[in-house]
Amino acid sequence: MPDWLSTDQMLVIAETYGVPMVGAILVLIIGWTLSSIIANGFARVLARTGRIDETLRLFFRSLMKYLILAVTIIAVLEMFGVKTTSLVAVLGAASLAIGLALQGTLQDLAAGVMLMIFRPFRVGEFVEAGGQTGTIKEVNLFITEMATPDNLQITIPNSKMWGSAVKNFSRYPTRRVDLVFGISYDDDIGKAMDVIREVVQADARGLAEPALFMAVTTLNNSSVDITTRVWCNSSDFFGLKTDLTRNVKEAFDKASITIPYPHMQVVMQAKAGETA
Repeated sequence: MPDWLSTDQMLVIAETYGVPMVGAILVLIIGWTLSSIIANGFARVLARTGRIDETLRLFFRSLMKYLILAVTIIAVLEMFGVKTTSLVAVLGAASLAIGLALQGTLQDLAAGVMLMIFRPFRVGEFVEAGGQTGTIKEVNLFITEMATPDNLQITIPNSKMWGSAVKNFSRYPTRRVDLVFGISYDDDIGKAMDVIREVVQADARGLAEPALFMAVTTLNNSSVDITTRVWCNSSDFFGLKTDLTRNVKEAFDKASITIPYPHMQVVMQAKAGETA
């Protein structure tokens, strides 16, 4: 103990700062714990209503947690005798500097609010946005979490998601499968169309409405291209597209319809006085 501090002075210091310090630590621990418990409980209550989807529930859970943490910090400051009302003037004077320092974070916060209002995507939807493609896992105040088709986690700032075009593959219940089949100029176009039609109609995933579309769309250098368009449920899109591609190829082989592929023909001529 320093010589210049008496026992009474040490007791005064302990009473003045020690008790509030211990109390502040306890309040921080309790506030941090309660923030997660209350936020998760609030999200479960919203889920039981059945009127709010998962995207909004996760957003409100994040918002609730940050609000409780803010109240906790204010309570800790009050324990040390800090008049929080006096902080308003200080925050007002420093708002410009804070705004410049946290410009990106504030943009993410504002973008998160806009994403919740306009809802270009929801949790569980497969989208292309922010330069990435994947399934939306969570949208909170500042970031959007996605999972790629090979199950990699991608975290994207909300400002980037809001500032880019969003291609939502899951929003509408149906999608159109576009396929182009090339046949030889020597093949019968009508026969090829009949083969394609039989293959498409044999797959129950194809919808009757809108009706199947087929037409010759391009006369290429070595092939006649037949464009085929069939509608299906969004969940069947990739499976139907790959299966039709294979099944039409196999049906063409059985019907002796040729699918041209690039090839080169070399013609060699003998020079005068030489034999071939």
